[in-house]
Amino acid sequence: MNNQIEALILDWAGTVVDFGSFAPTAIFVEAFAEAFDFPISLAEARVPMGLGKWDHIHTLGQLPEVAARWQARFGRPMGRSDVDFIYATFMPLQIEAVARYSAPIAGVLPVLDRLRERGIKLGSCSGYPRAVMEALVPAAAAHGYRPDHWVASDDLPAGARPGPWMALENVVRLGVGDVAHCIKVDDAIPGIEEGKRAGMWTVGLAVSGNEFGATWEAFQAMTPEEIAQRRERASERLKAAGAHYVIDTLADIEPVIAEIAARLARGERP
Repeated sequence: MNNQIEALILDWAGTVVDFGSFAPTAIFVEAFAEAFDFPISLAEARVPMGLGKWDHIHTLGQLPEVAARWQARFGRPMGRSDVDFIYATFMPLQIEAVARYSAPIAGVLPVLDRLRERGIKLGSCSGYPRAVMEALVPAAAAHGYRPDHWVASDDLPAGARPGPWMALENVVRLGVGDVAHCIKVDDAIPGIEEGKRAGMWTVGLAVSGNEFGATWEAFQAMTPEEIAQRRERASERLKAAGAHYVIDTLADIEPVIAEIAARLARGERP
């Protein structure tokens, strides 16, 4: 019986590129300000991270604090036409910005190269729509990251996260024989839910992405106590979402792959 991992299905921002997942979150703040002169905080922008971007904006508008401020400002709840307008404002800002955040997270590319040498395939999916991915993919390739396949949030009629469809589209395209031999790696809760619903092992990233929410420079300047506190908070949220494992960054994935292979050999499944 094959007990080896066949593929990793990887998120993009906060997982492989863009330490801290700032390309999407910062642009949400900018889009709300430009579209309606309406302020939201970076912390609020992070709450729905991992969803497709229209759904992200819609969910942001439903957050109690945001909804209350919107009602007080405009005298009505945020409607679909408002979401459409913010999304239309967001898209060109995001396309323009995404290449600036395309650098791989430290230590990730050598690990992915080693996994490829072992025959492990690299699939990927994102909360970014195709228009944004078409800017991000070549920018990341210029830094040396080229997954075997990628799926955008608006590619599939069924939808995007937290549903399983983007992850499963990778399974089909990569020719993976068993979803239990796949690992979904993500820094955001909807991505963990996506992997679980697809029948895969799931690995959450506690430091490099959305839940930790710091730039590389800010992370390096933190005290060990602050890092530990923020790591614990992020880990608890990812585990509560169903992550089978939580590690700091994708660069730490190899021992997890070995452990999952051993569990498969014992007949365990996700």
